Amino acid sequence: MVIKHTNHEGLREDSLLDGRLRLLQPHRGVRVTTDTLLLAAAVTPLAGSQTVIEAGSGSGGAALYLAALYPDIRVTGIDSDSHIVDLASRNAVLNGFQDRVSFLHHDVSDRSDIPGCGRFDHALANPPYFEAETCYLPPAESRARAFVGGKSRLSDWIGFCLNMVRDKGSITFIHRADRLDELLSLLHGRAGEIALCPLWPRAGQPAKRVLVQGRKGMKGAAMLLPGLVLHDQQGGFTPEVDAILRGRASLDLTRAGWEKLCQSGRR
Repeated sequence: MVIKHTNHEGLREDSLLDGRLRLLQPHRGVRVTTDTLLLAAAVTPLAGSQTVIEAGSGSGGAALYLAALYPDIRVTGIDSDSHIVDLASRNAVLNGFQDRVSFLHHDVSDRSDIPGCGRFDHALANPPYFEAETCYLPPAESRARAFVGGKSRLSDWIGFCLNMVRDKGSITFIHRADRLDELLSLLHGRAGEIALCPLWPRAGQPAKRVLVQGRKGMKGAAMLLPGLVLHDQQGGFTPEVDAILRGRASLDLTRAGWEKLCQSGRR
C-alpha cells in the first residue's frame, strides 16, 4: 500500500495493487489491512459474470480489490455504519466501478432480505475478532465496531453469509485462530469441503489468523493447507504474500491452486 496524501476531510488516499486501485480511508479508524486483502484474494476462482457479497465491507477495500482483478464480476458490500457505506460508494466511483460494485447499509443481525438473497455465488467476511464483554474498545469508534462485536455475534456473520449464497456457493472468512473451533462448529452440517489455511506471522511462530472456506450444502471432507508465512525474518512480506497483495497471484484454497501460488512466489 502506498500513501498518497490526506485531504481536508481527514481522509487519506492510498494506492493498492501497484497503483491500479485508489482508496480513500479515514486517517484513523476502519482501514484496509493485510487481512482484508488476503480474504479477498481467497475468493477464487472467479470467472464470467459471477456475483459476490461481502459482510462488513468497510471502506470497500476487499470488494474493490476483487472488482479490479476480475472485470466481469459484480460485488455487493454491506456495512452497519452508514458513513462508511457512503465512503465505500465514493471509492467505487473514484475507481470507475460504480456500475459493478454497490454498497448497502445493513447489519448482519438484521433478518430482513436484501437484493440477491440466496443467489450470490460467493460470500466473504472478516467478522469482529472480539466480543464486547471480553476486551477493551479501541479509541476510534469505527475501529471498535470493526474489531469488537456489538449486538451481532459470530453466528450472525456465519448465518448471513450462508443465507446469501446459492446452494454450493462458497463462503470465505478470516478470523482469529483461537476461535477456529467456534467458527467450525457454526459451519457443521451447513457447509462442507472446508479448506483451512493458517496464517503464520513468521516461520516457526503460532498462527494468529486463519482463512476458512467452504461450500454451502456440501458434505466433502475438510482440508488443512500448509498455510502462509506472512513475513520474513527482516519483517518484509514473503514472496508468496507480496505477490497476492500486488494482485499478481490469487489465494486459491485448493491443492492445485496452492501449487500455483508457490510457483508464482518463487519467480
